[in-house]
Amino acid sequence: MRIYTAEQTAQCLPYVELARSLASMLRTERAGAARAPRRMVVPLGGENALLLMPATDDRLAVTKLVTVHPGNPDRGLPTIQAELLVIDAATGERLGLLDGQTVTARRTAALSLLAAQHLAPRPAGPMLIIGAGAQARAHLEAFREGLRVAEAYIASRTPMRAEALAEYGQCLGVRTRVVDHPTEILDQVTVIITATTSSTPVLPETVRQDAFIAAVGAFRLDMAELPAALIHRARLYVDTLDGARAEAGDLIQANVDWRRVTSLGEALDEPRPLQGLVVFKSVGHALWDLAAARLVFGT
Repeated sequence: MRIYTAEQTAQCLPYVELARSLASMLRTERAGAARAPRRMVVPLGGENALLLMPATDDRLAVTKLVTVHPGNPDRGLPTIQAELLVIDAATGERLGLLDGQTVTARRTAALSLLAAQHLAPRPAGPMLIIGAGAQARAHLEAFREGLRVAEAYIASRTPMRAEALAEYGQCLGVRTRVVDHPTEILDQVTVIITATTSSTPVLPETVRQDAFIAAVGAFRLDMAELPAALIHRARLYVDTLDGARAEAGDLIQANVDWRRVTSLGEALDEPRPLQGLVVFKSVGHALWDLAAARLVFGT
């Protein structure tokens, strides 16, 4: 069994190819050829949680072990720590152990990229990222690589991390600067990423009508990055309907009519919305990890 470092895992998962693998996985799921139970979430006290996420198709099986500790940045530790074990489904042979934190960041950003490619009225930006952690960094990379975004703004409660991410964006060739509050540039940005673990909205209602929002940070019922009024005036898409109904606090707290909500898998075969605010809510799914494993192990 090969053990992959974070750097090696990242090298195996370029965003554009990973977005294609995710699109293939969405269609495989719709055909009933890939399976994953709802992830198990075990409370670890306070806001901390342990997540167990298995999935399989006819070639591979994966299990991801994830811990989420929102207070870790104050300790100098990552919020998310994880490993992804990849197994040959036919023999049970252990094929590899991927860095789960890297897989999570990259497949989440690649899924947002895929959603923007199919759903965003103006996908090339300018872009606003709320948050400055691993997901924020991955989304900046993914949208630069996949959509050639040239201008980005960073808003975060931790100015030092925001400045560090802005400097990294400059290295990627993106004109990146930090703003104190999203309201400063909401009239300019057409792509917005919320990548926080906030329990209260981090974005006001007053976004452009042609904006695309990928809300990827909140994953529990008590978390909500977007205000209800914004959600109610948007076209709504999710990574999976079952997962969103159980965990998408943004949508659940807004009491959405689920008949208005479309899964990304269904949206891939529909025309791109040409106008109107679009919200894509992602809560994560083990099948997205399986899509990453497919790309690494060539199946």
